[in-house]
Formats: sequence, structure tokens, C-alpha cells
Amino acid sequence: PNSDCVVAEQLCLSDSTCNATYRTLENCALAKTRLLSLDHDSRVRCLNAELDLGNSSLLHCKCHRRMKRQEHCLRIFWTVHSSMTDAENNCESPLPSTVEHWKTDYNKLAALVSGKNYSQLVGDATNPCLRATHVCNLSKKCFRLRTDYASICTKGAGSEDVCDQRKCHRGLRNFFEKVPEDFTKRILFCPCQDEFCGERRRKTIVPDCSFQYNTKPNCLWLLDSCLEDHICKSRLADFQQNCQPVDMSPDGCSLHNHAACLQAYMGMIGTPMTPNYVSNSSVEVSLWCTCENSGNQKEKCDQILGMFESNKCL
Repeated sequence: PNSDCVVAEQLCLSDSTCNATYRTLENCALAKTRLLSLDHDSRVRCLNAELDLGNSSLLHCKCHRRMKRQEHCLRIFWTVHSSMTDAENNCESPLPSTVEHWKTDYNKLAALVSGKNYSQLVGDATNPCLRATHVCNLSKKCFRLRTDYASICTKGAGSEDVCDQRKCHRGLRNFFEKVPEDFTKRILFCPCQDEFCGERRRKTIVPDCSFQYNTKPNCLWLLDSCLEDHICKSRLADFQQNCQPVDMSPDGCSLHNHAACLQAYMGMIGTPMTPNYVSNSSVEVSLWCTCENSGNQKEKCDQILGMFESNKCL
């Protein structure tokens, strides 16, 4: 079974041979992070160190989505896998797909909202996004964490101040990690029949702060920003693994698991590669980036953008 990387690291450090191998891998990962070019002997040493781990639990450890010390856990995973793999070339995901069972009161709260006074409570009984939001507001945790990110992500709106996007992203990750998916999925993926509903759905993540810049950066720059961040790099690998499109497959999905794909998509929100709906009249999503002026890397850039814009699995 896959062990927790934090526990696996502690076991490794208590063994002198494993400890020495792991310290070598740490140096390899550090060199890669700093974009230092390694000579042939150093590259061989890094590869041998990874192979020397053999059946160590470190080689097969994982990090769970809602665990404490998640960032530390992910740093361990990428230390062990940094020499032989490339995150942008679809490395194995450090986040195992799990069906999470919550003791949730969503249905109970939704039943309260479905009463005869529903239209008076939310203003429009035909808007599923307003309904999902109102059910969230009846849950203390959902309301508190949604209010937290909304206040951070709207700070500075209407003035010359620019919002703190890093804090906004952290608030969004907090919301999607700590609130049961019964609430978060219904808020993010609410089915809309009109543009008023669609606009509310598009603004769920406060795109003026979390999604958009003044000008669209190149998608390769967005990818580089993601690969420098352990959380984003991990969630990108998870997204690539669970949302891998296959043209010949009837459902367009290599793993045939759309729930895992949607979960991986939600994981990208609050990272440097945060996606969002492109308009209030469709369910098409995209990254906030462009592939103009990509030179001889245009094809690679198009692939990055295409993971979201034209992904049949997603």
C-alpha cells in the first residue's frame, strides 16, 4: 500500500544507507530547482540514487489531498522523483485518487432551501448557482471559508489597489480542500440555462483576482510558474493523469473516471495555472494565457492550452 511520504521520510532517515541516498537526491532536486546544469557524472549519481531506493517506501509514497503538512509531503515526493521524471511530461501523480466519504448535511440543508420560501430567500428559484450558494451559506464551515476567500480576492476592487493574488489563491485552495465536495462541486459545476446563472458560475472563483492579469501571459510562462511550486506541479500531474483525453474512447477519457477528472480540475483552482469558464453562456473552460509569440515552442504551448480548452475527457 502507498505510504504517507512524511512517514516514509522518517523511516528512511533512521536508516544510515537510505539516509545517505536520500541526501544525494535532495541535492539533485535542489540543482534542478535552481536550473543548474549537472555534468554527466552528477546525472548518473542522481539516477543511481533513485534506483538505490529500490523497495523503499519512499519510492512508492503518496500525499493525500487534505492531509496536514501537505506541502512538506509533496516536497519529499518530488525530491525522490526529480531526477528520472519531468512533471510537464506527465509524471505519476503524487495524489492518489480516493473516494472521500463525508459526514455532510448537504441534503438536509438543501431540503430547508427547497421550502416554499425558497424564491424569497435567494431571489430567483430558477438559478441553480444561487441555490447552491444559499445551501453553502447554511453550513457554518462552507459559509466561513467561502466568505474568507471572497473577501481576500475582492480586496482592492474598484480602486487603484491590486488584490493579493497569492493570498487569494491560498484562500481558494483552503475552500476546495476543507469544504465537503457536496458543496464545492455544486457551486462550481451548477447547471445553468441562462446567462445570469452562467455569469454567477463564472464569477465563483472571483476571476478578476484569481484568474486574470492585466495582459495574458504566455502559457509557457504559466507552466514554468507552476513547475516551480510543489503544490501546482503535483496537481498538474494529477490533472494530466486523471483527465487524459483519448479520441477512440467512447467517453473521451483514458481512465473512464469523470469524477476523478473533476476532482483534479478543482485541484488546479488556486494554483498559478488556475482555470475558469471563458464566458457566461457556455461551459467551456480555459487558462488565462496565450500562445502568441511562442516561437519554435508553439506546439508545446498549444498542448498546454489544449489540456483545458479542447479536452474531451474534461
